[in-house]
Amino acid sequence: MPGSEDGLECSTCTTVVDREDAIRTETMGGLDPTRWQTLCCPDCGTRLKTVFVGE
Repeated sequence: MPGSEDGLECSTCTTVVDREDAIRTETMGGLDPTRWQTLCCPDCGTRLKTVFVGE
């Protein structure tokens, strides 16, 4: 569900992806990869959101 905490909508292929199903990759732009991850669409690979994962 777009706008919900568990679902992210891909702007490229319009698939709604649960956070658990998203592909996790390292971030770009110098962010610490132990603290930040990028969630990507499993269907087309588009970046969905960058999230904080560590303290």
